[in-house]
Amino acid sequence: MKKIPSIMKIFFLALLTSFIPNCSTSGGGSTPVTPPAPNPPPVVTNEVDFWLTKGDQSVLLQKQSTVLAFNTTYNVYPNIEIDDLQNFQTVDGFGFTLTGGSAQVINQMSTVKKQELLQELFGSASNSISVSYLRISIAASDLNETVFSYDDMPIGQTDINLDNFSLGSDMTDLIPILKSILLINPNIKIMATPWSPPVWMKDNNSSIGGSLQPQYYDVYAQYFVKYIQKMKSEGITIDAICPQNEPLHPGNNPSMLMLATEQAKFIKNNLGPAFQTAGIKTKIIIYDHNCDRPDYPITVLSDTDANPFIDGSSFHLYGGDISALSTVHNTFPTKNVYFTEQWTSSDGNFGGDLRWHSKNVVIGSMRNWSKIALEWNLANNSSFGPHTPGGCTQCKGAITVNSSDSFVRNVAYYIIAHASKFVPSGSIRIGSTIQGNLNSAAFKTPNGKIVILVVNDGNTNELFNIKYNGRWFTTSLESGSVGTYVF
Repeated sequence: MKKIPSIMKIFFLALLTSFIPNCSTSGGGSTPVTPPAPNPPPVVTNEVDFWLTKGDQSVLLQKQSTVLAFNTTYNVYPNIEIDDLQNFQTVDGFGFTLTGGSAQVINQMSTVKKQELLQELFGSASNSISVSYLRISIAASDLNETVFSYDDMPIGQTDINLDNFSLGSDMTDLIPILKSILLINPNIKIMATPWSPPVWMKDNNSSIGGSLQPQYYDVYAQYFVKYIQKMKSEGITIDAICPQNEPLHPGNNPSMLMLATEQAKFIKNNLGPAFQTAGIKTKIIIYDHNCDRPDYPITVLSDTDANPFIDGSSFHLYGGDISALSTVHNTFPTKNVYFTEQWTSSDGNFGGDLRWHSKNVVIGSMRNWSKIALEWNLANNSSFGPHTPGGCTQCKGAITVNSSDSFVRNVAYYIIAHASKFVPSGSIRIGSTIQGNLNSAAFKTPNGKIVILVVNDGNTNELFNIKYNGRWFTTSLESGSVGTYVF
């Protein structure tokens, strides 16, 4: 066999080794080739602030550290869709009734602790809940320590010129607390409502029940005028009044029966013209009672002479369904609706109250055109007082004042805070869908933020998407939990 020349052997060996990977790790071989590193995963930036309260109280209005970012990656979870092209009512605010009893217990706190509490409730700092709307009573409610009007007279005497009219009974606690609040938030809106007129104007001469005598309709209209003017002289603007708290519940102390036809007559013949003559711009809001009687405000608004004086109707939810607000709105779409009161009980359950009130009082009222959502009493003491003889003994305040330097936040605080902290006055409710047990209300704030409040009313944890402008983020809520999302 013919031999291959040495030079050719060397050539073929070099050619062959050029195709064999170099696996040498030592001893003068070639350096291994390191493959390129894979691209690092993109950093996801949080785009949504998420605040949470759980029904078991393990989390209370806490901002979550979970990173929430919009994407378009499909998943099988249900969508809550937000549509900011759908615009509904403008929001006036969220808050409570500052009863005389509330003012009394707050005013008994030390100066430092009182200011700390008021800043937390009404301020705009990061630890504040920014309450933007208050309801107060004209003279005593049943959550005052005593019954009084602003023109009480000895039995058998009257004061048709209101010469003895005085805010004196509210000068110790309520008015000073209001002034302190206005220093913190000068733009807070205030609605005022009487539980009863002076007893000498009534047909039973009692603070409980009875009706306003027709011969005192004009005098009572002037009573409202004087009240608004004297509050203004104290630096307190009354944005709206109701003629009567719970006019179909004459058994409270104080209270008064005022039928729908009587309220219409009083407004068209007396209160409306009196405001007009005095140049008073304070809104007149009717009814102020339960959702089971939408016929009451519809009757008053159907009076063509009373109607022009009326801004809208207000509601409570101790009876009926929250959809009554839409029933009245749809009948009179140019008139506003307001949700003004719902109590939490001393024997209530935190989780149950959080769920029900968030669904009905806050989300429910907003989805049914209300401009405000108010819980009942702002504050009381550890004995659920003060209250009048015969007044509510189980009404739990949003705050319990235990001592001059100690207070506790109760469920109503968190119910309102989940809206008031994030949805300021002037926000507009926008479209949002309800998905199964996930109830929602969405808003666009004056600075362009989108806020959506969601409560999981079901019995299981829920994973879901919140979808906006073709993108979505995925989040979850445990059963009975409330979440507020801001982006």
